[in-house]
Amino acid sequence: MKFLIVEDEASLRQSIDQYLTAEGNVCDWASTYEQAYQKLSIYDYDCVLLDLTLPDGEGLQLLKHLKKINKADGVLIISARNSLDQKIEGLSLGADDYLIKPFHLSELYARVLAIVRRRNFNGNSLLCFNELEIDTVSKETKVNGQLVYFTRKEFDLLLYFMANKNKVISKSAAVVHIWGDDADMADSFDFIYTHIKNVRKKLTDSGCKDYFQSVYGVGYKFSET
Repeated sequence: MKFLIVEDEASLRQSIDQYLTAEGNVCDWASTYEQAYQKLSIYDYDCVLLDLTLPDGEGLQLLKHLKKINKADGVLIISARNSLDQKIEGLSLGADDYLIKPFHLSELYARVLAIVRRRNFNGNSLLCFNELEIDTVSKETKVNGQLVYFTRKEFDLLLYFMANKNKVISKSAAVVHIWGDDADMADSFDFIYTHIKNVRKKLTDSGCKDYFQSVYGVGYKFSET
């Protein structure tokens, strides 16, 4: 999954980043309102971890910005403000949950996973598509009930396409979603072809139908037709 951590406290931001990355996720971060505004305008995230008090702006305004541009990113507010009115305002503006500082990172991650399951997988941790099955908690992939082993990036890529089946995904969108800010260092996005080729081979070798379709000049689509 891909997260944006909007937090100006460096030590907390780094702790969250390290924890989520160790769990196999991709993290971007922003320490100011302006940085967060730019990233939210350009990229899509499975969940945004949003502090309300930023040095150059108010986190609630970022929620309003998301709504204005019709973005579907999940949002978990992380704030030291323990005001009922503040919670109600944040939730009414579109946040999915509200976590009071200080908190345990394990609880933060549990809440983030719950948000992603509700938004992307209808509340399920098991994503099924014909003979293909992905468990988003155990990070296991099965074809006709048999385990298929993928690298972390391969798994993330397959999950991304399954969660967006029947949609055309550009090479750049796939790279940015899986590699985050590191994608900016790439000279081109052609290497995504190699990763998709590896995923396709592992699936078809396991008896799965090839659902990846090349869309000339654009990217790929994960679909039966």
